[in-house]
Amino acid sequence: MDYSAKLDAAIQRLHDEGRYRTFIDIERRQGQFPRAVWTCPDGSEKEITVWCGNDYLGMGQNPEVLAAMHEALDATGAGSGGTRNISGTTVYHKRLEAELADLHGKEAALLFTSAYIANDATLSTLPKLFPGLIIYSDALNHASMIEGVRRNGGAKRIFRHNDVAHLRELLEADDPEAPKLIAFESIYSMDGDFGPIEEICDLADEFGALTYIDEVHAVGMYGPRGAGVCERDNLMHRIDIINGTLAKAYGVMGGYIAASARMCDAIRSYAPGFIFTTSLPPVVAAGAAASVAYLKRTPELREQHQMQAKILKMRLKGLGLPFIDHGSHIVPVIVGDPVHTKKLSDMLLDQFGIYVQPINFPTVPRGTERLRFTPSPVHGPKEIDGLVRAMDELWSHCALNRAELSA
Repeated sequence: MDYSAKLDAAIQRLHDEGRYRTFIDIERRQGQFPRAVWTCPDGSEKEITVWCGNDYLGMGQNPEVLAAMHEALDATGAGSGGTRNISGTTVYHKRLEAELADLHGKEAALLFTSAYIANDATLSTLPKLFPGLIIYSDALNHASMIEGVRRNGGAKRIFRHNDVAHLRELLEADDPEAPKLIAFESIYSMDGDFGPIEEICDLADEFGALTYIDEVHAVGMYGPRGAGVCERDNLMHRIDIINGTLAKAYGVMGGYIAASARMCDAIRSYAPGFIFTTSLPPVVAAGAAASVAYLKRTPELREQHQMQAKILKMRLKGLGLPFIDHGSHIVPVIVGDPVHTKKLSDMLLDQFGIYVQPINFPTVPRGTERLRFTPSPVHGPKEIDGLVRAMDELWSHCALNRAELSA
């Protein structure tokens, strides 16, 4: 077997399909977000504007967050030194979990190294706690949820995206006595559409199912204190397990679940992804706790964020560019071809200093390849003007169609 040839062939397939991913070497500069410096292939440096970051509110540059991290670093050093069970639980971890439990109005919260691990570990562990559990999963759930459901060894049912009628059909077809859980998201990050949370909760009540929601793209950004879409819609009390991230709106890293104290205790006691993983560094936990606390009392950042997203959509609509608008902060502009999407991304970076990664299959279905823009409160009029002018020029240069997509 020529293993090297097999690897070469696998990589070449991605090149041939226009799906090969290239990492862009950028350096964020403190206090200048969304500005960054790109190290070009020839070694030179160029100032760019980041338009595809997940630091939605610029909290990775927030002075209170940085001060908390400096304090923790000076007090504790770099790493946690172990798993949560073996020397890796500090006052910073407990403080952060308390902040998160309070944020979501739950008895407890449980920290993980990422929201991916939180989803995977929790969903793969639940059948151990509820033998015979059937998980009903939205067809467009995140890869981490899909992996957790796949690995758990239990029964699963996939319902069509946001199709409550199909979910009902699946629930009605199963044993009414079997334990059940419905897993879905509040905001789906590729199209920016919202899950039908209240309708799903109604079905869960009717069929005696637990509810599990991923609020990764909503925490920090929706609701009076930033607890997500469930808080905005007054539905947090109807959700059994809430998954969130500290790596997007909160600007740091890590993931968590918030639930009852009994549920968190069971997951921490049975989930290998939690038990055998070194805990977050105290410096990270300290920064995340400061960020969560800050955004609880700063609704104006959320308001500015929504306004910038609306302005960008309005400007793109004026150009007739085909973007999807479901009313969230995510702005996907559909190109529909992987090669053209990559070319547009490269040209925006090379010619205009605008960085937005192409989104291709398998992240999105073939034929829906896109550029996904994530405006923030610090993308001001100058940045928006520059982006709109660049998109207008390149759309014409590439002779692409101009027609707004319906939501």
